[in-house]
Amino acid sequence: MIYNWQQPDWPEFRYDVSEVEDMLFEFAELTGHVSGILKALPEAVQLEAMIDLMVAEAIKTSEIEGEYLSRQDVVSSIRNNLGLNQTPEATKDKMAQGAGELMTDARKTYADALTEEKLFQWHTMLLKEQRQINVGVWRSREEPMQVISGALGKEKVHFEAPPSSRIPDEMNRFIQWFNHTAPGGGNELKKAPVRSAVAHLYFETLHPFEDGNGRIGRVLAEKALSQTLGRPVLLSLSRTIEADKKAYYNALEQAQKSNDITSWVMYFVGVILKSQQQAMSLVDFILKKSKFFDRFNNLLNERQIKAVRRMLDAGSEGFEGGMNARKYIAITKTSKATATRDLQHLLELGAFLQEGGGRSTRYILNI
Repeated sequence: MIYNWQQPDWPEFRYDVSEVEDMLFEFAELTGHVSGILKALPEAVQLEAMIDLMVAEAIKTSEIEGEYLSRQDVVSSIRNNLGLNQTPEATKDKMAQGAGELMTDARKTYADALTEEKLFQWHTMLLKEQRQINVGVWRSREEPMQVISGALGKEKVHFEAPPSSRIPDEMNRFIQWFNHTAPGGGNELKKAPVRSAVAHLYFETLHPFEDGNGRIGRVLAEKALSQTLGRPVLLSLSRTIEADKKAYYNALEQAQKSNDITSWVMYFVGVILKSQQQAMSLVDFILKKSKFFDRFNNLLNERQIKAVRRMLDAGSEGFEGGMNARKYIAITKTSKATATRDLQHLLELGAFLQEGGGRSTRYILNI
């Protein structure tokens, strides 16, 4: 197998933008629409939308790699790093802490030029608790960096990255390309989703770190989008990718066989468009959530507010299985009699809707 980086035209990527013109137009329309809606909302609602998407990105980008973070610790880390907690909240999950730190820093510094130092900082934030790998430096081991699947003895090599000896020079060229294609650069790429698609593929092909390449590569894809749009992008690429990881890995594998990457650009621009559509739905959900609290907040006791917030934290996908007495007791640390009384009150107010009956009774938010 000859990979893209082994071919004489590397890294002169070729693609036909006409294949994605319709998607680019729809993305531009949606982006403007989401931005307009947010500007009309209270600052607190805008901030909540931003945090929700950063949390989704931190959690889902790790799930793609088979790692599952504490949602509450990710939220705490992001809020701490945004300076929203007067007293920083403790985070037990150190990987969640690092993921939140990375998401926050990437958002704050989106407009800055990319540097080797910044990539090393991100790698250290993300993997500082990993003692078995070299953190904050390019990979340097002599053995091949391969993407492999299958049982021991029946492995399939999907891709092999350039040898470690080439990484310093290759990454220097990548960083120059990234900065030259940014706004004001000598080779500016004005179509944000296209630049994002190329940046992600280019970085993933190099695979410059021992671990964490996928997560940092997705941060770079969002940085490329944000720079070209001129503002921090409000979406989560990883949530869209994680919903169909097989399609993502298949598209990446095919793209690493040639430097004609039209099919990859079509795939990745589609991911970006779907991510923006999902962000639109999230903003709509947050607006409904805000109206819900405006209507009911002064009518609920502390236990009820705690339970409702836990349900709302599940997002627009909903609280799995709905609320019932057993879950309410576990969340609020109250008695069965009090839980039954609180749930009935929520139902009478119209804050809850009831589904099922008897032991199968469950409640969903009337949102």
